[in-house]
Amino acid sequence: MRKYETAVLLYNGNADEEEMRTKLTQIVANLSLAIKQLHLLQTDSIEDVKEACVRYAAKVDVLLVLGGDGTVHACINAISPLKKRPIIGILPGGTCNDFSRVLHMPQQLGEAASSIVDGEVVEIDVGKADDRYFLNFWGIGLIAETSQNIDPNQKKNFGVLSYFMSTLKSLSQAESFSYQITTDEQNFAGEAVMIVALNGRFLGTQEVPISSLQPDDGKLDILIVKNSNLAFFRDLLAMNDPNKKLKELNEMMYVQTTYLQVTTENKKEIDMDGEIIATTPSEVEIIPKHLQMIRAK
Repeated sequence: MRKYETAVLLYNGNADEEEMRTKLTQIVANLSLAIKQLHLLQTDSIEDVKEACVRYAAKVDVLLVLGGDGTVHACINAISPLKKRPIIGILPGGTCNDFSRVLHMPQQLGEAASSIVDGEVVEIDVGKADDRYFLNFWGIGLIAETSQNIDPNQKKNFGVLSYFMSTLKSLSQAESFSYQITTDEQNFAGEAVMIVALNGRFLGTQEVPISSLQPDDGKLDILIVKNSNLAFFRDLLAMNDPNKKLKELNEMMYVQTTYLQVTTENKKEIDMDGEIIATTPSEVEIIPKHLQMIRAK
């Protein structure tokens, strides 16, 4: 039995033609089992992606995105402001595909297409920072520097490994900055090397070990990291222990909130879902259950 009447599948028209043909062959036959009318649409740029998302949002039941985190980010920013928003399915086609991992999507395309067919529709929170939206994270400091330090040639040749190479470089160069944070319940001020607001559970393919972190709980999980040393990583790993008390953390602070305002002494570049978008100051909030997305069972 077909689950959806209409869907459009966006894919990168700039990709290698033979490679893309192979990818589409892997997934179209599976998708057609659940979708009566499936339209394929090439996009040639991020602007094409945004335009297509807006154009088809009210016309289809499901919008399928074959692409990486940057393509998904563009799609989310096009759809989130709209009154009529289709169900969204992600077919992992990038380097890290972090939010597809949050949705339990297999990273092999044929299996991912089968998961779209057999998956369940769930309501997912969306973060909003000023006039932009994010699914996975908002961050300043070390996390933004890691994105900037990625060598495009290394990313092309080494894929996920390039993110780890960039992280090691950024760790060695990390400098602290002064910040002030206002949440819906309390204020913080101090020095940090990184501040990140999380909605998703994966960064650079690695799962963040925080047991309370969920993309549908109506909250942002805030990490304020004081130092980029081994003690920080010990604190982070310890957070997966439900018996760990937050006051015992030494190199970082952790808080859940629905809203935060962040100012820094000097402007810091903001990274949202791997895209450098703006600079501080910034106001960040969570919009509960704003999008419907397909999650693998």
